[in-house]
Amino acid sequence: MTGRDIIKNLHEGRRVYSSAMVSTSPLWPNLVKAAGVDFVFVDTEHTPIDRQTLSWICQTYQALGLPPVVRIPCNDPFEACKALDAGAGGIIGPYVETADQVRGLVGAVKWRPLKGKRLDDAVRDPKSMEPELREYLEKRNGDKILITNIESVPAIQNLHDICSVPGLDAVLIGPHDLSCSLGIPEQYDHPRFDEATRTIFRIAREHNVGAGIHFWLGLEQEIIWSKAGGNLVMHSSDVATYSRTLKSEIEQLRKALGS
Repeated sequence: MTGRDIIKNLHEGRRVYSSAMVSTSPLWPNLVKAAGVDFVFVDTEHTPIDRQTLSWICQTYQALGLPPVVRIPCNDPFEACKALDAGAGGIIGPYVETADQVRGLVGAVKWRPLKGKRLDDAVRDPKSMEPELREYLEKRNGDKILITNIESVPAIQNLHDICSVPGLDAVLIGPHDLSCSLGIPEQYDHPRFDEATRTIFRIAREHNVGAGIHFWLGLEQEIIWSKAGGNLVMHSSDVATYSRTLKSEIEQLRKALGS
């Protein structure tokens, strides 16, 4: 699936599947490709990946036809540009709480390489650009995906404004930060957390923006939330999946072998 296909599906409510990748092993990309995901999520907010390694990861997945969507360390448009220069197929902005933060990321992702006042004018009113320039930029950046993390109560309160910004393709719940913002840390089965998740999905879909939650603690709950409106299915990560499978199989072996 190309970046343009992913963007179209997100806006139209069709499901898109992804998982977070941490491993930099050269053996990993082909295995991930065979697993059937539509794109990969590469995290540089919480994972110590330097710029050279990030570029290797992005270029490798791009060569396999799997757009690598990079979560940048902070909501700085220059960080987004650096990741795109490394080969990212899109950007995830962490802990977004305002529409202005989204506009900054839209400028970096959708209207690159414009800068300064020219960029401000383009973000405010794309029609202000010369037709040739607008056509060039839309063609150049039309496959670049923009997702923002919704991880706090203020973000939910501002979500209608956030999802009204042209150029935003999807919102992705960060469950740990959101649970802490709600005052119920790691209580993902709490009614308030469930209500917040469903509210985020509902508002995003009202604006034809994709919605999902990055969840790794159980397929059953992940399926329930996806059926409740989450069409961005961000399933677990390579590390979590490996750890969970290894733990389960070692426990089975110890039990079967009596040691």
